[in-house]
This record gives sequence, C-alpha cells and structure tokens, in this order.
Amino acid sequence: MNEIATSTPPSRGPAEHNVREQIVEAAQEHFSRYGYEKTAVSDLAKAIGFSKAYIYKFFDSKQAIGEAICSKTLSAIVAAVEEAVAGAPTATEKLRRMFKTLTATSVSLFFNDRKLYDIAASSAAEGWPSARAYAKRVRQILMDIIREGREAGEFERKTPLDETVHAVYLVLLPFVNPLLLQHNLDLIEDAPARLANLVLRSLAP
Repeated sequence: MNEIATSTPPSRGPAEHNVREQIVEAAQEHFSRYGYEKTAVSDLAKAIGFSKAYIYKFFDSKQAIGEAICSKTLSAIVAAVEEAVAGAPTATEKLRRMFKTLTATSVSLFFNDRKLYDIAASSAAEGWPSARAYAKRVRQILMDIIREGREAGEFERKTPLDETVHAVYLVLLPFVNPLLLQHNLDLIEDAPARLANLVLRSLAP
C-alpha cells in the first residue's frame, strides 16, 4: 500500500526521522486537545518544548504538520480498505466490502477524535495534497475492482471505464469526504450496503 503523499519535504535541515515523528505525535496530541484551527506553531513549540525556529527546520508551516497527521490517518483508511478488498473472492464482494470498510473506518478515525476530524476537514476544504492523493487512491481501487469485474463477466462493459469509475466514486463521495460525512452519520448503519447493492445492479451485464 502506498502511503498517502504530502507536499512536505523530508526535512528543511539536518533533520532525523525520529525527531520529525516526535513533532508529529506531539502535534497530534496538542491539536486533539486544543484544536487545529486554534493552535499556532508558537503554541505548539511551547507545548512540546521545542523552539519555533527548531520546528521550522522540519516543517514549513502549521499546515505541513497537519498534512503529516492527515496523511497518516488517510493512509490508515486506505490500508483498511485494501485489506478488506484483498480477502474478497469476487469483484462484487470487493465492491461491497469497499463501501462498508471505507465508511466504517472513516467514521471510527474521524469522529472518535473530533479534533482529528478538524484537520481532515481542513484538508478536504482547502484541497491539501494529502486529500487529493487520498481521493486519487480511492478512485484507483475502484478502477481495479471494476476492471476485474468486467474481465470476470460480473460487470457490464459498454460504458467507458473512466465514466463508470467516476459515477461510482460520486456515489461514495458523501462517505469519502469528511465535510460531507459529518452530515450522513445517521445513515451509516445501512446506507453503504444499500448504495453498494444499487451500484452493483447498475453494473450488472
């Protein structure tokens, strides 16, 4: 599984990986307590015992720190989806598991920690590289499943593949985008299964 990419360079000085990770972990804990939007880099520096200048050796900005946190979270969602899909015997079952796992994992990660959700929401609203990479990866998983289903005779082949993938992605979007997901929390019990069944009927040969 490819980790969701960010725009953050590996370092801006003689940085060591474990120091970057220490900053990210401390920042996530601080953001969880006080909120991403309400925290300045100077607040973070004071809280974790580093100077503001030292943090800037590793990260260009507060957004870069948020990117690193968001990337880890989105990568965890993709990893859960890929694991669920890998164990399915058919493309049909893979699609069902994708809908279910994507929604359940997103809700678990984002809404058990509302401050983490704040970072994800900023990522989606502002089009951070991590959010764009996440959307691209979700579409790629969809494309792989639909292509497999077509090759196995499970799905129709008349509609152009790109058009089909885009349409199915739009069905998933309310559960992929955290800004939309927050308005659909009361639907997560049965909506993924119902939507998956609807999509599968539309894909039938």
